[in-house]
Amino acid sequence: MKSCLICDDHALVRDALAGAIMAQWPGVAISTAATFPDAWQGAAASPELCLADLAMPGADERSGIAGLRRAAPAMPVLVITGSHDDRLLLDLIASGVSGFVAKTQGTAIILAAINLVLAGGRYLPPRLAELAGRLPDPPRARAVETSPGGAPGSRVTARQAAVLRLVAKGCTNKEIARLLDLSPATIKTHVAQAIAAIGATNRTDAAIRATALGLI
Repeated sequence: MKSCLICDDHALVRDALAGAIMAQWPGVAISTAATFPDAWQGAAASPELCLADLAMPGADERSGIAGLRRAAPAMPVLVITGSHDDRLLLDLIASGVSGFVAKTQGTAIILAAINLVLAGGRYLPPRLAELAGRLPDPPRARAVETSPGGAPGSRVTARQAAVLRLVAKGCTNKEIARLLDLSPATIKTHVAQAIAAIGATNRTDAAIRATALGLI
């Protein structure tokens, strides 16, 4: 990573995140913002990654993140938050953010989430992964690949993607079934279909391929 935008209205949080990132990526160019308007301005430079709090002056949570997405559509946004508003976080998932890390998590978790996001994946805490997996599949996610030469991953439904996220976290079929409130037999079918859809050979290969394809 060569550039990162850190957005938080607390200087201590900004400094802590900047220190952790510079230790992991020496030479990274870090810019900071304490308000959403400043964050939008910083995002216009298209840094490789944005770490953003949700509670900052200048806009509400949804409008603030929407402004970041408009300013730099290709920039991954990883939200570092203390919010437990499930509806808000699910709305932000739908808007295209790359994941969430609770402010109570340690540096190792934050860096792991950053690495996953930079690899094209999405980092969701277990509870959010569970809630997102219960959402109805959007019509386009239900569509099956119509040509044999289609890109890997184009056949993966939203439900299968949710299962792949949990597979990547090391969950067993029984654990996934409990989290998604489905039967183990149903999960076994979803796992098998997802593995086949992305051309993987096993669960580990599926997690690697799904991350590379940006499915998780």
